Amino acid sequence: MKVTTTLLSLAISAIIPALAIADSEVQGPMAFDSISGSAYGQQDATDLNTTPWIIPEGYSQSIISDENDLNIYVGTDWNDMNTVNETQKHAGRYLYRTHEVRGGAIGNDGNSLRVDGNSGGAISVVDLKTGKAKEVVGRDDWEALDGIVWTPWHTILFAEEVIDSLRPDPDAPLAQSGLVYELKLKAGDPTTMKSVTVLPKLGSLSHEGLEIDAEGNVYVVDEDRKGSIYKFVPTTYGDLSDGQLYALKVNSGKTGAAEWLALDMNQAQISARVAATAVGATQFCRPEDLERIGKTLYVALTCEDVDNATNIRGRGAVLAVTLEETPSVKYVVAAGKNAPIENQATGVTGFAKVDNLASGPDGKLWMVEDNDFSDIWVYDPASEDANNDGYQDGVHLFASLKDKPAEGTGIYFGKDPRTLFVNVQHSGTGNDKTMAITNRK
Repeated sequence: MKVTTTLLSLAISAIIPALAIADSEVQGPMAFDSISGSAYGQQDATDLNTTPWIIPEGYSQSIISDENDLNIYVGTDWNDMNTVNETQKHAGRYLYRTHEVRGGAIGNDGNSLRVDGNSGGAISVVDLKTGKAKEVVGRDDWEALDGIVWTPWHTILFAEEVIDSLRPDPDAPLAQSGLVYELKLKAGDPTTMKSVTVLPKLGSLSHEGLEIDAEGNVYVVDEDRKGSIYKFVPTTYGDLSDGQLYALKVNSGKTGAAEWLALDMNQAQISARVAATAVGATQFCRPEDLERIGKTLYVALTCEDVDNATNIRGRGAVLAVTLEETPSVKYVVAAGKNAPIENQATGVTGFAKVDNLASGPDGKLWMVEDNDFSDIWVYDPASEDANNDGYQDGVHLFASLKDKPAEGTGIYFGKDPRTLFVNVQHSGTGNDKTMAITNRK
């Protein structure tokens, strides 16, 4: 398939149902007026490969890298999830991606077979200056690589999103679920691996979100319908080989004052889920991504029901955890509160199955759904709560994916505050890709 860089038409199809969102004007480097609604009825559009997103007036979208540039896996299951940008000397030039492939025992999982004859997950890099993409490292024992984040000491953390591991790491063979890894790049060549180290003390979990605070503590989640939120405090700043893992416990219910409870570190390296249950850690419905903005840690809860704590089929919500000595927890975005309720059967746009999060250039939280006609929403924590219901009103619809079976993932802002990077995986076109959406106004 030929890949072209194309500007989205400024006219949004009249068949998209209108969505009334009060005060939809969003300011800042990514200023926009909310689009009319999700991409219902657009799944048969002729431009699904080159311009799959409905985006606001004044914005353009282009393919940064796709399977024509780099095809790591046999078949069409070329998946990338999260995306991060180089933060050192070459800030703004390189994008690094985890490739989330799943399968069973080695030799019995064709969807993770790589074209180089090996199998398992991989990390790739895209040079934004030259357009070249390459695999940095791949390994047979890596399953469903997902979360990825830069550390303040200039290494990359990435992790496996797998509940029951079928490919044990030889350096952590007792781990029952996914693990976190640290990638160091070669001095003078940030496209080449220097070393990769497994970090079992960050917990054996179904990992997705990874975040780091100013003190060098690492936050992780367990992507399970009864998943908890964790904090790893290293013994020495910048050395994640040793330290203490904690799990979050809300004192009453799921919101309000909370505390971090120390876990049995031997058990945490086998199953941190078991260790967290043993101390009574609070459970949420599929914590997926994490994003820190200042002293607030935001958590995407894909199936959380803010009104019924026992419901594991909820619409999803975003949770905020204050990173203070005594943390407090509250829901900040939820359908029916400060975002509309989706009804796909009748074509009504709404907020559902929030998955990936990103910090915008001006402190806003960007959110993308794991949903048919995957939407990108923006939450402004500085907005008003006009009706005093405890939810800020500033939630706005930025984009919607016309490629119905596809999922928007890995939203990320790099050096340019006017450009959002986003991946399109499971594409109905058979061509997964990394894209840039840029404010041209």
